Amino acid sequence: MSKSLKLLACTVALTAATPVLAEKIGLGRPALPEEVAAWDVAVLPDGTGLPEGSGDVFTGDEVFAEKCASCHGDFAEGIDNWPVLAGGQNSLTNRRPVKTVGSYWPYLSTVWDYIHRSMPFGAAQTVTPDEAYAITAFILYSNGLVEDDFVLSKENFSEIRLPNEGGFRPDDRAEAEYPLFMGEPCMADCAGDLKVTKRAVDLNVTPEDPDGKPAGTLPPLTLAAAGDVAAPAEEPAAEAAEEAPAVETAAADPALVEAGEKVFKKCKACHKVGDGAKNATGPILNGIVGKAAGAVDGFKYSKPMQAAAEGGLVWSHEALAEFLANPKGYMKGTKMSFAGLKKAEEIDAVIAYLGTFGG
Repeated sequence: MSKSLKLLACTVALTAATPVLAEKIGLGRPALPEEVAAWDVAVLPDGTGLPEGSGDVFTGDEVFAEKCASCHGDFAEGIDNWPVLAGGQNSLTNRRPVKTVGSYWPYLSTVWDYIHRSMPFGAAQTVTPDEAYAITAFILYSNGLVEDDFVLSKENFSEIRLPNEGGFRPDDRAEAEYPLFMGEPCMADCAGDLKVTKRAVDLNVTPEDPDGKPAGTLPPLTLAAAGDVAAPAEEPAAEAAEEAPAVETAAADPALVEAGEKVFKKCKACHKVGDGAKNATGPILNGIVGKAAGAVDGFKYSKPMQAAAEGGLVWSHEALAEFLANPKGYMKGTKMSFAGLKKAEEIDAVIAYLGTFGG
């Protein structure tokens, strides 16, 4: 036997005779408590892991404008493909739900932890604990979950419950679904005999014209004889025309309305318009032009807005223009966190667009 084979045989025999891991390898040492703490930085839903600190809504507004608004917009509405953080309430059952902190996220701890560890993009971990508290407070306010004088801290953190906390449940697919796909697959004659029993029209899933025929059924084609000329339709009676009441609403410039619809994209994260619109972070704006301030049913207005409403404020074109240019300057303490529209043509356009929605 060669020397190398003898060495290999001795090694195998020694290995077989020695209990596996009977001796410590002798590398490294137990981690110190401070070393474990340096890695254990997660924040749990009950607030475990939060550092000392606090932050208020107004400070959060300023920090958000400096560090977050370039991606998420001045009032968390999202810019381009960057996520929207506010609004989206009651949209989770829609074909395209808007998943925000106020509509989808289950725990506030995830919001604070993500901001503190991962934001802003490209400069992660530059946000101090106090700034993280303030930004989180501002996001809560932008979603209509707290008032404008709210201060978030480690002490009251666990008191905040996000609306969709109950919308999540443990992942039970391993027990409920996986067994359904673990058996032998059927490879032949799996569906049995198939036959057509009814047509779609019999099942009432095909739209019909008023005369009972399937939608789109055309009448028989008839050709006019040569020389035949269709008789012109009779002019409506002058008396009928006189009976129709004249509508005295001035039509808005279509181009201006179209431009306003584009500008309104900056507002729709918080405000809704049109049929079926509901209050969200902000009130619905149907019929807002010329309407008394603070008059939307079911919406909780800020104290300054309530005071303005009691003082007789009406949203005329001029009042809306001033408010939209600088909401906080026009009404100190307003819940509307939007910084304002800086171009007069954008203000005129969005007011014209809002004017197309009745109350």
